Amino acid sequence: MQPNSEMNQFLRNKRLSTVIGIAVIFVLYFVAAFVTNFKMNVAVMSFPKAANWIAKYMIPDAQAIERLPRIIEKLTETILVSVAATTIAAVFAFIASIFGSASTKLPKFVNTIVRVIAAFFRNVPDVVWAMILMFSFGQNLLTGFFALFFSTFGMLTRRFIETIDETSKESIEALTACGASFPMIVFQGILPSSISGIITWILYMIETNIRSSTLIGMLTATGIGNLFNIYYNRMQFGSASLIIVLICVIVILIDNLSTIIRRAIN
Repeated sequence: MQPNSEMNQFLRNKRLSTVIGIAVIFVLYFVAAFVTNFKMNVAVMSFPKAANWIAKYMIPDAQAIERLPRIIEKLTETILVSVAATTIAAVFAFIASIFGSASTKLPKFVNTIVRVIAAFFRNVPDVVWAMILMFSFGQNLLTGFFALFFSTFGMLTRRFIETIDETSKESIEALTACGASFPMIVFQGILPSSISGIITWILYMIETNIRSSTLIGMLTATGIGNLFNIYYNRMQFGSASLIIVLICVIVILIDNLSTIIRRAIN
């Protein structure tokens, strides 16, 4: 009888926690809605109107098809900048993550410094980086590159540290016990055991940066973001919608490619 009693008590506590959690969510929603004057019924009733506007204007037209070569050129430029910024940031992030991981048994203050630096770069949005860097570099591709590089470096450093701590701890301990040097630990222990996770995060950030670079391009007047901004401001919605469609296609293709690569590695 005692096990059943304990099970019933566990289930009652679980149900109570669920009810409290749901109640807290509803309270937060109503407080936020009251403070911001948000009305759910107005938002829901706006969907048909928005869908009708999209169906009427945001459909690629003949003019958009004529502009396809120009759009593809700018989209390619954006993709290449995103890939370059991500891959270079990944190299620096991997080096930093070695010093930031607790598994490498480096002095704790070194781990802390690396984590603080990564947190700083990660918590400043790439759009804010673009706005700051425009004062130094102006509106050009270099500004967009560094904006993506800084935010990607911070994000990947944090994720690489977590990956190393999760996958490489036993390998590091075994190599350390055998008297391996630090470079041997890195290249024979950390890199082989964490390469799958590292590649996964790099591919994810490439996909994310392609989306982010569209907005950054609007600020820096470069790439596909600038072209989208031009078409949208001129109310050439057919051409703007074609850009959106192509970006979605590219992101889906990269997502599928990353899945194939992960399966091949594993």
